Amino acid sequence: MKYPIYKRKIYSRMLEWKEKSSGKTALLIEGARRVGKSTIAEEFARNCYESYLLIDFTKVSKDVIRLFDDISDLKVFYMSLQSLTGTKLIPGKSCVIFDEVQFCPKARQAIKHLVNDGQYEYIETGSLISIRKNTKDILIPSEERRLEMYPLDFEEFLWAIGREPTFDLIRYSFDNHRPLGDAIHRQMMKLFRLYMIVGGMPQAITEYLQSSDFKSVDDVKRDILNLYIDDFNKIDDRGRASTIFRSIPAELSRNTLRYQVGSVIENARLSRMEEIFSEINNSKTVNFAYHANDPHVGFALHAGYDYFKMFIVDTGLFITLAFMDRDYTDNIIYQKLLTDKLSADLGYIYENVVAQLLASSGNRLFYYTFKEKSEETEAVRNYEIDFLITRKDKISPIEVKSSGYKSHKSLNEFRKKFSSRISQSYLIYTKDFAKDGDLICLPVYMTGLL
Repeated sequence: MKYPIYKRKIYSRMLEWKEKSSGKTALLIEGARRVGKSTIAEEFARNCYESYLLIDFTKVSKDVIRLFDDISDLKVFYMSLQSLTGTKLIPGKSCVIFDEVQFCPKARQAIKHLVNDGQYEYIETGSLISIRKNTKDILIPSEERRLEMYPLDFEEFLWAIGREPTFDLIRYSFDNHRPLGDAIHRQMMKLFRLYMIVGGMPQAITEYLQSSDFKSVDDVKRDILNLYIDDFNKIDDRGRASTIFRSIPAELSRNTLRYQVGSVIENARLSRMEEIFSEINNSKTVNFAYHANDPHVGFALHAGYDYFKMFIVDTGLFITLAFMDRDYTDNIIYQKLLTDKLSADLGYIYENVVAQLLASSGNRLFYYTFKEKSEETEAVRNYEIDFLITRKDKISPIEVKSSGYKSHKSLNEFRKKFSSRISQSYLIYTKDFAKDGDLICLPVYMTGLL
């Protein structure tokens, strides 16, 4: 089945790679399965070269795979490759795509020599969870430029459903600090709730556009999640990786200060499962947010990497995963989102979508927890800043609310504690753009602009 080709922001970055690299590096597109890596690679090659060859290592003939056993004579290699595939390559004007390159590690290793030869340009795609497992005995080429690809963000989603001008208005409001007004804001929130339900996976969006049936969309998302779970079971046949993945919605709903592996897997300790969490991270199916032990520029230097939260890379998948053990008709999250009646105990969905949009905008995710004693009661209270991002030599704390409620005690205390380090503070919520003193109250659909 041929799927529509959606406009993606990564395309402009691929153009930049082609212009700056001039064939001196290959491009490796990283990302979770089914985010559209293969589609964008082929579309790019079709538009930017006189000819291209796509080698899908999940279905290519064994004769083609055997060519990579010996590339000592590249002239013979190229002639054999063109003969077996029936594709003519033009030196200096053709691109070769190694699709699902993890299934042919020797092809990945060959990139070094193919790039240095300089006759053609190369793009690789693959699932990182498999790439890591299949590169133990090969030399990883340094001639690779890597780009991360995410599910469609909200702006890309609007492009996909035919609402391309809509985000221009959102950007204008953000840039000029102007509310949109009640009527337009309600319309934007309705579109954003649709985005949360459908998600940013291309197949799910296509199903929505073709059927307008959320049950069918949910079926597509369940198929994608089952692929991820199967991948996790391959790297850990004891099922711990898949159990950890499936538990993410439940762990977020508990509103704990970090992911508690012992509450998911009996007697498990994080120190004994570092490799599994590393594999989950490399799969790109999950966005990790690490605790910033010192909330200052350079979070990575002081992060608590054994103290973290996990979010699903796509909120549409997150919602489906939360109810994987139930039939679609029992999924109250769909009902409540559609009618804008999401209760406070389901607010972690908004935290997940904020994590998703911050990550896809190029932000690494960190959060912060601290304790303060009340001057009035002497009681010690816990506070949490949902996300911290950097802007030049300052930091910006972000608190997420799943409603229009503008209470922000944690932000207030954080700003008192670290006032000299802060650039701009944000409250992300479901109401229109507003300012509360020097605090910016940002509607959730503007998150991707941070």
